[in-house]
Amino acid sequence: MPYQIYHLIAFLVSALVVIWTTPLVKTIGIKSGKVDAPGDRKVHQRPMVRLGGISIFLGSLIALLTVWWSGGFGILPPEIEWEIWGVTLGGLAFFAIGLADDLFNLSPFVRLLLQIIFATLAWVMGVHIDFLSIPAIGLVQMGWLSLPITVIWLVGMANAINWIDGLDGLAAGVSGIAAVVMLIVTLFMQQSAAALIAAALAGGALAFLRYNFNPAQIFMGDGGAYYMGFTLAGVGVIGLVKGTAVTAVLLPYLILAVPIVDMSTVILTRLRKGKSPFLADKSHLHHRLLQAGLSHRLTVLFIYALTLWVGSLALAFAGIPSGIAYALAATSLLSYASWHVWRHARQS
Repeated sequence: MPYQIYHLIAFLVSALVVIWTTPLVKTIGIKSGKVDAPGDRKVHQRPMVRLGGISIFLGSLIALLTVWWSGGFGILPPEIEWEIWGVTLGGLAFFAIGLADDLFNLSPFVRLLLQIIFATLAWVMGVHIDFLSIPAIGLVQMGWLSLPITVIWLVGMANAINWIDGLDGLAAGVSGIAAVVMLIVTLFMQQSAAALIAAALAGGALAFLRYNFNPAQIFMGDGGAYYMGFTLAGVGVIGLVKGTAVTAVLLPYLILAVPIVDMSTVILTRLRKGKSPFLADKSHLHHRLLQAGLSHRLTVLFIYALTLWVGSLALAFAGIPSGIAYALAATSLLSYASWHVWRHARQS
């Protein structure tokens, strides 16, 4: 049986689990009163269950366990299989942090401290950035810097995905697109272990849109956002950053450029205004697009197009056959979406 079949199994199992369990999670959330009430920064107008991350996590976990049970891990070296469990267990820890915040409203300091601790444990389990390939310099070994750089990357991406989770379907769609691109790139680079995780995450994230796209029936909450952000970062570490080519090292940052740039811009904007970078406001890209007069759906679809565009650039840089054609097609789609954004902004 072709090994790629296991990636298809991971994708489909994760998607089916999410489709089946999300209504159950929603019912439990309503009965238990665990809902997100409307507020000043909230776009939704009615209380919403925000425990959908449970379904996404279960979908990914059950998918990977299914592949493991069916022998899909059998051809992997022990150290590579350990990396899969390192990302999976780290994702479990970050999901638990987010779920605890959804249920009990943890303080920002406690959340950050726990994230740093579990990111450090993931580093111990083999999820670490050992070197960087820098243009004009070459291969630079990280040495003791491997730990802080890896922790910053894992914690930063978990929070970046959580920060863009401000509109129906936004975080799930962006994460799903990024996971699909990572799946394609890691398969092309013969990083089968990382590709399995990407396939499971892609299936779960995209299936969740069945219930989360505008108008949403349920939110993923911090649990889902932290899990997807950490897992995407983890796939980038074990599947892409370990490559010695400069292009391979840059790929995860390019694929995840939209949440990275959004988070960086928001932090710099808040600091320039003399505010705490952790003080919530409406300076995110999706807030700015809404303020420009765009509809909820058009805002989300435009950011999807932007994510797909940077993902297509990653396909081209990775040397994937027809990668340039994909990049040109995505550029055309983004140009069309940008024209719609400009037209609606002018009319408002």
